[in-house]
Amino acid sequence: MKNIEKFLSLLSGEVDGLLLTSRYSRHYAAEFDIAEGVAIVTAKGCRYFTDSRYIESAQKNIQGFEVIDVATEKSFSACLNKAIAEFDVTALGYEEDYLTAAELFDYEKLLNARLVPFNGKINGFRGVKEDWELALMRKAQDITDAAFTQVLERIHAGMTELELQAELIYCLYKNGAQGLSFDPIVVSGPNTSMPHGVAGERKLQPGDFITMDFGVLYQGYCSDMTRTVALGYATEEMQKVYHVVQEAQLAGIAASRAGVTGREVDGAARKVIADAGYGAYFGHGYGHSLGLEIHEMPSCNSRNDQPMPVGAVCSAEPGIYLPGKFGVRIEDVVIFGEDGCEVITHSPKNLIVI
Repeated sequence: MKNIEKFLSLLSGEVDGLLLTSRYSRHYAAEFDIAEGVAIVTAKGCRYFTDSRYIESAQKNIQGFEVIDVATEKSFSACLNKAIAEFDVTALGYEEDYLTAAELFDYEKLLNARLVPFNGKINGFRGVKEDWELALMRKAQDITDAAFTQVLERIHAGMTELELQAELIYCLYKNGAQGLSFDPIVVSGPNTSMPHGVAGERKLQPGDFITMDFGVLYQGYCSDMTRTVALGYATEEMQKVYHVVQEAQLAGIAASRAGVTGREVDGAARKVIADAGYGAYFGHGYGHSLGLEIHEMPSCNSRNDQPMPVGAVCSAEPGIYLPGKFGVRIEDVVIFGEDGCEVITHSPKNLIVI
């Protein structure tokens, strides 16, 4: 089924049109990414509005929509009102999670249709990936794997976290990244106890753990992975914590299959860490879905009591963080299936000492 057909299936008595304002929903519906624009989906017609900077690319690549240069009507609201009139639209479902208060105020004031919050339904389809989406995500993960292999050869004592971050970004683009799915996290030594620490001027030293959390965009789809490596040597305590995190991740992966709730997957990993005496040092959820965005739904955390669907793509990233000492996180990405999951991150997970 084409993605545009999924959106058309949402049109019922509640709404007779959809207003797509976020880059993600426009990409999903049109199956092509345009940085700026607005789209409207109705049973009588679908239109995609953008400006002269993108119009040629949009007209060549977007299917399922009539592509219109916003300059023909002077403003997006004028374009939308023309479509609203021609397609007899009375109620538009919109993405409340992606509009600012000012943008919503303007749309309510200017559009000749009632606006209905509809974000959950508009973006709900993205929780289950089509085969072609999975192929793009596997390619994105391949890029991160290749970059990790290469960046390991560049790590040395005396370089700063920022220098290592620059080397990592270079390796990502060198191997085919078309963008970064988020700002990489590169931290070392005691800074690794901060799950989302920020790279700084600290110099790498023998005996450090180094955590690198990074991902790329490939044709709009995200990858994500984390590896924690040791520089020079790892103490007995460092080795112990690392292996607990590794066992927790393997337990979560073993529990990951369609029909199991996100809470149960999270719990399988969390139990390993708690049983080892580190339960107080694993605060975040086990994993999050990803796709067009780096954080999507459904997630594998203690709050999700819904069964994971076939085709969900989720990170597997337990961690232990000892304040002021060090932290460890290992992250792969998996695809949920009927009888288990496919791990699409292929970098080694044994403790690497550089």
